Amino acid sequence: MAASRLPPATLTLKQFMRRQQVLMLYRRILRAIQQVSNDSDRKYLKDWAREEFKRNKSATEEDAIQMMITQGTMQLKELEKTLALAKS
Repeated sequence: MAASRLPPATLTLKQFMRRQQVLMLYRRILRAIQQVSNDSDRKYLKDWAREEFKRNKSATEEDAIQMMITQGTMQLKELEKTLALAKS
């Protein structure tokens, strides 16, 4: 029997795709936060986002991860709406 060349911690395709979704959401949140004009608010939001993602880093259950992605997307949309209102 041939040994696998893949390291034992290799992600499945589904896990890899979820990881990409999470990273894309994180980047979009950080980009939106950069539009906040107040420095202290921007720092607070950036710290909050970083802490939320760190807190949920060890989640492995597929349904829980999908729910967190959905919640994060809704929070991002709310932030974007708030920023758009603040600019107008």
